[in-house]
Amino acid sequence: MDDQGRGSGPRPQGAEGPADAGTVDPLPYEGVWRFTAPAVDASVPQARRAVRDLLLRQGVPVADDVAYGLLLIVSELVTNAVRHAALLSPMLAVEVAVGAEWVRVAVEDNHPYRPTALETDHARTGGRGLLLVREITREAGGVCDVEHTANGGKVIWAALPLRTARA
Repeated sequence: MDDQGRGSGPRPQGAEGPADAGTVDPLPYEGVWRFTAPAVDASVPQARRAVRDLLLRQGVPVADDVAYGLLLIVSELVTNAVRHAALLSPMLAVEVAVGAEWVRVAVEDNHPYRPTALETDHARTGGRGLLLVREITREAGGVCDVEHTANGGKVIWAALPLRTARA
């Protein structure tokens, strides 16, 4: 994966981060990081490892269950970009934004199709990745959404509190 360094990006509504902190210095783990990768199968485990390593390197105080859910979300979102957007979007981007009390992951591609979470269909062997993302996010007390980008693509993101809602 190619590390594009820090950048600015959208935050969950109402979440405070370094830009909102006024005169208070951001915590050492706060920031925004963006990685790009080709839309190929090998990028799925690479993206998951890159996010895991980033959280560890930055010392993000994320609860274990939140970290596991977050990494599963990364896997699902990158897999969807590889499977459904690669033809029109040979590259994808993964963004990780960390605030004082939340972490947000987003996967961006240049395909215009806005996916929807499918409900359970026991006859199908796939197609429930976004449903899984939505449920993991809800269980953790977070939010997720799909947004269009200025260049006609989309960003699918999930923001989770660093600690679970039921903790």
